[in-house]
Amino acid sequence: MTEKLLFTGKTHNKGGRDGFARSSDGKLDVKLAQPHPAAENLFGAAWSACYMGAIEVAAAQRNIKLPAGPEVHAEIDLNVDDGSYFLRARLNVSLPGTDRDVAHELIHAAHEICPYSKATRGNVDVATNLL
Repeated sequence: MTEKLLFTGKTHNKGGRDGFARSSDGKLDVKLAQPHPAAENLFGAAWSACYMGAIEVAAAQRNIKLPAGPEVHAEIDLNVDDGSYFLRARLNVSLPGTDRDVAHELIHAAHEICPYSKATRGNVDVATNLL
């Protein structure tokens, strides 16, 4: 298999009272006066967007037409235990109009496809839930 670069996301972050995060393409421009909870919110937004794309890929691979309006609600928890920080996540998926068994199949397949899910596997406790 030949590797092919599909996209490189480029962002610049600045800390402090006038902190911000900006992408080089201008599509992201967020004021970040403090790092938290912005980091968890941004991570959740990125992961849920990627996961949504993975659901669409899983559906296409199975010749399943998704109805309009699928949604992914990400919840990212920042935790600390004995001075060690870690994340916990929930990806709550809504696939209105899709049979529940098919929807469960798609969200589990998406978790195997999504690069964010792959990157966090074994490092972040993740629950995928069908709403």
